[in-house]
Amino acid sequence: MQSSGSFQALGIFYLGTAPQYRQRWAWLLMAASVLLVATVAYADSDDEKSAVKRRHQGILTGMPFMAHVSERAYVDDAGRRMYFAKPPARIVSLAPSITEILFALEAGDQIVGVTDFCDFPLEAAKKPKVGYSNPNLESLAALQPDLVVAPNDFLKPDAIAKLEQLKIPVFILADKNVEGIFAHIQTLGRIVGRSSKADTVAMQLRQQVATIQERIQGMPPVRMLYVLNSQPLITVGPGSFIDQLIGMAGGVNIAAKSATPYPRLSLESVLQEDPEVLVFPVGKAEGISESEQQTWRQWTTMTAVKQGRLHQISADWLNRPGPRIAQGLESLAAILHPHSVPTSRAER
Repeated sequence: MQSSGSFQALGIFYLGTAPQYRQRWAWLLMAASVLLVATVAYADSDDEKSAVKRRHQGILTGMPFMAHVSERAYVDDAGRRMYFAKPPARIVSLAPSITEILFALEAGDQIVGVTDFCDFPLEAAKKPKVGYSNPNLESLAALQPDLVVAPNDFLKPDAIAKLEQLKIPVFILADKNVEGIFAHIQTLGRIVGRSSKADTVAMQLRQQVATIQERIQGMPPVRMLYVLNSQPLITVGPGSFIDQLIGMAGGVNIAAKSATPYPRLSLESVLQEDPEVLVFPVGKAEGISESEQQTWRQWTTMTAVKQGRLHQISADWLNRPGPRIAQGLESLAAILHPHSVPTSRAER
């Protein structure tokens, strides 16, 4: 058995030694602890620097090492995550509303292609056309877009699949409510590098909508039918932003019990609901013709017909979920409550 003297010779390993060795042992333990903490701290710092470096590399390449730390990560309304290393310089818009949003964000120079129906502002009509719900993919691909922004309701799934096969990113927007329109403006603003402008546009629209609602507060609701299409008769229902606009304008949608956002109605059901107001969208690209509007006057038992409350509204203002939506709301509120809202935009 090894003697205590041998342990004393190794002092730092033997705790049962003289006081001076125990003191030396304590100091050495303290020094080792400090060294260990410093090493860990340095490693953590080095790891943090590495993480930041990887994060920056991810943003530059469009593939961040973790999605939640990327400043360029977005999820579209189809639930697909996308990454943008930088604002896209070449954009194709597949809806008039999207085109109007991009121009409102002062990103018109980034638009290289639009639909056949994109006619506002005037500069939009001069852009190359690629079709609409079934776009010409050859023409679209020839424009070499960095991004295609498309509506969820009209772009066919096979068209999306083909664009993805061509390695062209497609960002899908679904307009289900008014707040979603404002959110889309801000999201597109961040994507195209116009965040500040987008925030301003969205804030102004929210203020305009709030002002209109204040004007009609307390007014009795008015039953109405929005004739989106005449033959067959199609209107708007729950889950559509126009249905929400009707309520915000002080109206009651007679199709509020429908199970779909754009239901078909029978004439019998309309006569039973007996709307007080009929509203027809009109415009160059879409709307109800004058002759189709006049056919409604034969239903003389309907309150709207008896009171002569058949009105036109700009389809561009109300049907397009874009920056002119406040004009559509103001026009609709003026139709439903003509004595409470300025009527300068009520009819065309």
